[in-house]
Amino acid sequence: MKKILISYFSRTGTTKKVGEIISAKLNCEIEEIFTVKNVSGVLGYLTCGREAGAKKPANIKPTVKNPADYDLVIIGTPIWAWNLSSPVRAYLMNNVDKFKNIACFCTMGGDGAEKAFREIENITGLKSLAGLVILTKEVKNCEEKIDKFVDEINKLS
Repeated sequence: MKKILISYFSRTGTTKKVGEIISAKLNCEIEEIFTVKNVSGVLGYLTCGREAGAKKPANIKPTVKNPADYDLVIIGTPIWAWNLSSPVRAYLMNNVDKFKNIACFCTMGGDGAEKAFREIENITGLKSLAGLVILTKEVKNCEEKIDKFVDEINKLS
């Protein structure tokens, strides 16, 4: 893959940290997805879980980078209520016809990665070329997992 974009949403900074590490290792562009309304704190946590469980897309701010300009878009999401996060769902739906190839990574406290990756594939109509799952408790020591993911991406070139 020649031109790579990482697009991610991060409510608490965990997914952002993983995305930034991947971006640095791949030397690729990165773009954060932002919600229109503030989703911090307990109320934001509850709202996010409810939206994810209902498979409802969040209201997100327009992104700057066009996924159609990239050979691969790596999509990063936290797992909420065992589901794809609602801001990432909205991003995918807004750009559904623009992806050439996708890969996925997620951060989570428990379970739901495979389900979220299937949702990403179903929305985009594309098979993910690589996947990375990082548990919240692993974030401080996730270099080895990220290196394996980056190796998979680099083998696609």
